[in-house]
Amino acid sequence: MGEKIQGPRKKVMVAIDESEHSYYALMWVLNNLKELITTAPLVIFAALPTPTFNYPHAVPLGFSRLYCPVSTNMMTGPEMSTSVQVQYKILLGILEKAKTICSSRGVNAETITEIGDPKEVICKAVQEHSINLLVMGNHTDGVLKRVFSGSMSNYCLNHANCAVLTVKKPE
Repeated sequence: MGEKIQGPRKKVMVAIDESEHSYYALMWVLNNLKELITTAPLVIFAALPTPTFNYPHAVPLGFSRLYCPVSTNMMTGPEMSTSVQVQYKILLGILEKAKTICSSRGVNAETITEIGDPKEVICKAVQEHSINLLVMGNHTDGVLKRVFSGSMSNYCLNHANCAVLTVKKPE
């Protein structure tokens, strides 16, 4: 028999983004797992996708510089910085909205954000924060998109070191 997700010290993490599907998943957790999420803080996670630029192998180190391992040169540019800062502010707004929803329901929530491929940083956060249950909204992407890019929930199901619950928003 499998491990039950109950009792003190069990951690639940909800991965959110700007979609209605992820907010529906958050509300589902608040409505259906109230006993579980009152014993430990609910973790709300949002990923800031790595910005894509026309430079090969560009990886953000901060909001004003990019390091390119191929040429070992520091690349700076106000347009790069501004784009990342805008995305980061949007992400902070998403997290704040989710935290406010939790507070209004009497649930203590902590927020976490990481920069990188959302699929990978979600799984990394699960491990680093000892998460027992990952909850995600079911994004109803088209069949072609799932075939070529793969489903985020499917990736997390196969790579996260915890139980994964995908909540489907009714149509």
